[in-house]
Amino acid sequence: MRILIIGAVAAGTSAAAKARRNSEDAEIVIYEKDSDISYSGCGMPYYLGGHMENEDELTPRDPAFFKSKYNVDALIRHEVLSIDPEQKHITVKNLQTGAVFADAYDKLIISTGASAVVPPIQGADKAHVFSMRNVNDTRSIKAFMDQKQPKTAAIIGSGFIGLEMSETLKSLGLQVTVIEKLPQVSPALDADMAVHVEEYLKQQGVAVYTDADIREITGDAVILSDDTRIPAELVLMATGVRPNTALAKAAGIELGVAGAIRVNTRMQTNLPDIYACGDCIELFDVVTGKPFYRPLGSTANKTGRIAGDNVTGRDLEFRGVLGTGIFRVFELAVAHTGLSERDAKAQGFDTVVCHNTKVDRPEYMGGREMIIKAVADRKTGRIIGAQIVGYGGVDKRIDVFVLAITAKMKAEDLFHLDLAYAPPFSTTKDPVMYTGMILENAIHRDRKQVTAQELDQIMQSGEPYTLIDTRVKAQYDAGHIETAQSIPHAQLRATADTLDKDRITITYCNKGVTGNATQNILLAKGFKKVYSLSGGRKQYQKTHPKR
Repeated sequence: MRILIIGAVAAGTSAAAKARRNSEDAEIVIYEKDSDISYSGCGMPYYLGGHMENEDELTPRDPAFFKSKYNVDALIRHEVLSIDPEQKHITVKNLQTGAVFADAYDKLIISTGASAVVPPIQGADKAHVFSMRNVNDTRSIKAFMDQKQPKTAAIIGSGFIGLEMSETLKSLGLQVTVIEKLPQVSPALDADMAVHVEEYLKQQGVAVYTDADIREITGDAVILSDDTRIPAELVLMATGVRPNTALAKAAGIELGVAGAIRVNTRMQTNLPDIYACGDCIELFDVVTGKPFYRPLGSTANKTGRIAGDNVTGRDLEFRGVLGTGIFRVFELAVAHTGLSERDAKAQGFDTVVCHNTKVDRPEYMGGREMIIKAVADRKTGRIIGAQIVGYGGVDKRIDVFVLAITAKMKAEDLFHLDLAYAPPFSTTKDPVMYTGMILENAIHRDRKQVTAQELDQIMQSGEPYTLIDTRVKAQYDAGHIETAQSIPHAQLRATADTLDKDRITITYCNKGVTGNATQNILLAKGFKKVYSLSGGRKQYQKTHPKR
């Protein structure tokens, strides 16, 4: 059997390795039009930032490695021009010699990846404007920086790569500006979590423009539509990617969402003996079961392994993904998995949301605050999404949520997890457990919460309400939410009977704990509709900085 693979980065090489492990008899050939294979795309910002001694650490495996270890022929600088599904062969051009030839296959795997999206902005083709999709892009950026020594940089886009590069360029001494077309940075997050990231970027000296339209890129600046001039001797386009599917489409292969290749759970396309994997395929969401496009290196490796297994007659199946992501910018870790509140509502879920601010471990062990936003489905009680912004332990908490969502666990189940505890690593009740307690109370125990946005809606509705600041008077006097009255926790029992029990009543404190405690008091005293403010005043202030 002859297996041909088009593309040799994460998915293609993973497919080749798995196919070889399953079969010593198969002939396996990979065609790659670039000069590098199996490289660490996610490591590129760190190479530019000096975290690696040399470029070779980005490309630890070359064609010789695959030949010696796997007996796989990896041919670089070979571009596949077309696929003939009827004759079961491909047409290939050797980019070094110009020779064109045909190669026959029994099984074909398409792993053509994705390309950087470059918006149609005047000046985007200038020599100081770069994308960063592969190692050659990284080489070009490094060469430009070494030769031109730029002092200012603009990053267009605020996803993973954009924000990681803001740290890299800032650490190299550049004045850095992040420009985002959307109203918030970190588009994968909900707006009320993205504000934490934006605030932190500004604290690190990174200028941030959101809701920004770019009119032109000049030789040393980016000009916005409102005539704002942003100094930029270096411009990085970090505006996302699109799947490379022209080759597949021309062969009659069916495409799905975002123009990505549609495959089944075994990575089979609609054409016999043709498979696809990696950043060029559509995936499906574990929560909704619906197709979506979310290119990530970890998923590319996974789908490559599945494709390699199936072309050799085995039966691995893809089980979907949650779109889990994590990145670090300076010292801040940002992670998300599953559905955001925004996406969950768009999918028709009746959402229950909480914002939980806790230290990752005791303060005497150097613990620092993290904020967890979790989303549950009111009907089933299932956890369907989580976002975390913090400093330590963010990765392990998001992975607990990944497992919980994948296993269809309910909010109440989180409290019962036997999570590892010792002071250097966690608090006695882990932040994940607290999150489950908050959601379970909201869903099943009438301890309902309102988000900052929902509080705004109540305040603007015209319906009578009572907003109670339960902190001590000195904290109230230092600043409080508009229309709130001060009734400290210690005085609430004595004061409660003077309040209207039939009115909507909202309690809040700094972070939510005392707000919930006072909510319990009022409910016990017969108040009908009592809510606590999710995340307390601290979270409210993030989205209402002037209140």
